[in-house]
Order: sequence, then structure tokens, then C-alpha cells
Amino acid sequence: MPEDWAAVADAITTRVKELGWQQRELARRSHVSPSIVREIQGHTVERRRSSRTLEALSIALGWHPQHLDAVLRGRTPPQVNESVPDEAETVWAHLDSIERHLVALAERLDDIDRNVATVAEHVSAKRRGRS
Repeated sequence: MPEDWAAVADAITTRVKELGWQQRELARRSHVSPSIVREIQGHTVERRRSSRTLEALSIALGWHPQHLDAVLRGRTPPQVNESVPDEAETVWAHLDSIERHLVALAERLDDIDRNVATVAEHVSAKRRGRS
């Protein structure tokens, strides 16, 4: 899924207006340099940012630490007190899901292999019967 930095810029701009802040205030509270805040909020430079930068901005704006990361990825942001699994838990959950799918695929391939063997036996028997 592509990253939506314009949505991040819009979310920050809307929240900063709600709070009555200027960019300098957001930079001060988040400990993110004013130039980076300006680039992100103004959507002037689109480049990968540290997850810590988005986290610091989210917290300073009174949001869940992963709020802006969720906005960036087109997901619904978590609520402030919502527990969100860490990346390692998410990766393991995805690997478990992939493993289950692979096992199911292997079982289906085994069924197909048995069916092909049965058809091949019938075809071979018919050929022998004609000879």
C-alpha cells in the first residue's frame, strides 16, 4: 500500500488548528526540528521519515503514538489508550497465517496429485484393454 504523506500533512494541519498552535509550538512540544515539521506539515518534501518522528508528533498532538503512522498507511488510527501489538507480534501473526495457508495448499496439492494418479491409472488401464 502506498504511503499517503498528504493525509499526514492534512491530519497535522487540522489538529494544529484545533489546538491553536503554530508549527514552532508543535516542534517544541514534539522535539522535532522546525524544518522537519514544516516539511511534513507542508508536504513539501516527501521522503521516508523515522517512525520515532511520527510517534513524537502524534504524542505531542495528543494522539496515540501510532496515529500518524496509521494515517500514513491508510489505516484507522488507534484510540489514545488502545493497545496496539508491536511489530514483532504482528510479523509472527502474519507468519502463522502464511504457514496455515501453506499447509492448506500442500494438502490441496496432495489431493490433486492423488486425483491425477487415479486418472492416469484409468487411462492406462483403458489403453491396455484396447491393446
